[in-house]
Amino acid sequence: MVIAIDGPAGAGKSSVARAVAERLGFTYLDTGAMYRAVALAAAGREDDAAAIAEAADIRVGERVLLDGRDVTEEIRTPEVSAGASRVAADPGVRAALVRMQQEVVADGDWVAEGRDIGSVVAPDAAVKVFLTASAEERARRRAAQTGGDPARVLRDQAERDRRDASAERSVLTPAADAVPVDTTGLSLDEVVAQIETLATEARELR
Repeated sequence: MVIAIDGPAGAGKSSVARAVAERLGFTYLDTGAMYRAVALAAAGREDDAAAIAEAADIRVGERVLLDGRDVTEEIRTPEVSAGASRVAADPGVRAALVRMQQEVVADGDWVAEGRDIGSVVAPDAAVKVFLTASAEERARRRAAQTGGDPARVLRDQAERDRRDASAERSVLTPAADAVPVDTTGLSLDEVVAQIETLATEARELR
């Protein structure tokens, strides 16, 4: 079974997906980390980002490995975050990583989170959730994670949302059969409980 969790940056996807995977005994797949790894690999290089993505050996799990090197902390810097948003808009990069992601989730039970899992990576996922939150709440969470200034994070977030909305991607548009969950004002446990209920219902229908 695949549980696909999508939504814009700061909606709580990573925290929720990790918690759902732990609760259900599924394996967690952080697709955003893969884009971050490509951005890190492409930084300062003239090579085509798509070619870099095709050649990269990216392993995601408890740690993120790029060509055998642990880059778990390195890919979380603001610079890499900005780079990830840019490389993710490259159709060639997306095609390469979507293939990798589809191979990963082809077997087993997965909670995959990203920004187009339910619509592109796993359109046949048993459960599809689209997490949202108010812009202010998303910025507050991201600032708490990074230690950044909330006002600056809010401005950067707005720019990222504009870029995502204008790119040839579906990241801000939920899959037609995705269940919307507004996480503003909800605890992590409350959100996880909603998704756990959806998973239980999906299992009963199989």
